[in-house]
Amino acid sequence: MQNIVQKGVEMKSRKIMFVLGILISLLFSSCNQSGVLTRSDEYVIILSMDGCRWDYPQLADMPNLVSIGEIGIKASSMQPVFPSNTFPTHYSLATGLYPDHHGLVDNSFYDADLDRKYSMGNRDAVEDSAFYGGEPIWVTAETQGVKSASFFWVGSEAAIKGVRPSITKRYDGDVSYEARIDSVISWLELPEHLRPRLIMWYFDQPDGFGHDHGPESPETKETLEHLDSLLGVFMTKIEQLPIADKINVIITSDHGMSATSEERVIYIDDYVKEEWQASRGWTSFNPAEGYEDSIFFALQKAPHLSAWKKADIPDSLHYGTNKRVPAIVASRESGWSVGRRYQDPSRYNGGSHGYNPYYKDMHVIFYAYGPAFKKGYVHPSFESVNVYSLLAQLLNIKPAQTDGDLRAVVDMLNTHHQK
Repeated sequence: MQNIVQKGVEMKSRKIMFVLGILISLLFSSCNQSGVLTRSDEYVIILSMDGCRWDYPQLADMPNLVSIGEIGIKASSMQPVFPSNTFPTHYSLATGLYPDHHGLVDNSFYDADLDRKYSMGNRDAVEDSAFYGGEPIWVTAETQGVKSASFFWVGSEAAIKGVRPSITKRYDGDVSYEARIDSVISWLELPEHLRPRLIMWYFDQPDGFGHDHGPESPETKETLEHLDSLLGVFMTKIEQLPIADKINVIITSDHGMSATSEERVIYIDDYVKEEWQASRGWTSFNPAEGYEDSIFFALQKAPHLSAWKKADIPDSLHYGTNKRVPAIVASRESGWSVGRRYQDPSRYNGGSHGYNPYYKDMHVIFYAYGPAFKKGYVHPSFESVNVYSLLAQLLNIKPAQTDGDLRAVVDMLNTHHQK
């Protein structure tokens, strides 16, 4: 009897050791000997089409984009950061941080510590890492042994934390979209040890046509349909690659677009005098000494405009603690422009952005497909600061600390990729 009991105990012990062995094996299958996560063998390609509002696929004939929502996922919309302008929004997508925390507080701004101005067209500033805070996803990837590539993504031309993508392009708006497609495909055809697993690239439309003609104009619609045809070409070329079944594709944007009119203009020179300002502002103001209250109280009289002193900006905008944020910040009602009397009013006919991101017109598209994503799934609206966490999850790399939360977007992934 004693022998039988002893054998039973030994069998149970062997079973326990067997189960423990499996668990340990599983643990080490996802980690190498140094405890670092094993790299995913999948690829992530994220394309931003500047100014592509969340509802454009309903306004124009965009069958290729719509098909992604059928074979993959689409979000009801994605909410950008404040201010909803091109440079801060793109860099928030890359870092998972609000502009207040990554430092690109607008398309242009003055940094008192550097005694320099940053602006989109200033090549020296754009390529200077001193202006960029946070950790872009390509830096996270490269420092963990995952190669990345960028075709015109904001911030990728600077050596942030001493790191650039393995492949990067200096911005040149004359490079055709077709050439950009061919470059991305050629990168995916490189030998495996040279091939980037993260590719971030950029189209500057439909933003321009939205500005010039309005978001719902025939010209914008035509541009959207052309972009969709290019997307179809890209998807076909992806399908022809030997690694097609390992490629995850994301199509998104930086900000939306609101229709504007010469009948909806706030003439700022009716309220704020030139001599009150240390530098001329439109919706952000650096007062000359002694004139902060003069500007602030004058702006309270301007219709369709909310203005705050820096310390009083609503918490919902996540803005106002960075030293680069001016002393007074104003935000227009959606569809309203800020101008000056000497300008031709007709210039305000068209479209604009930069508004409070809670306006739905500022929301953008977010579509994705590939082995990591569910099929035919519609995800609720979410904030763009969560995209960094999603990219890190797809690449199976350890993320930096951000303002985002993977839990806000993880449901768009299939069960295997949620782990």
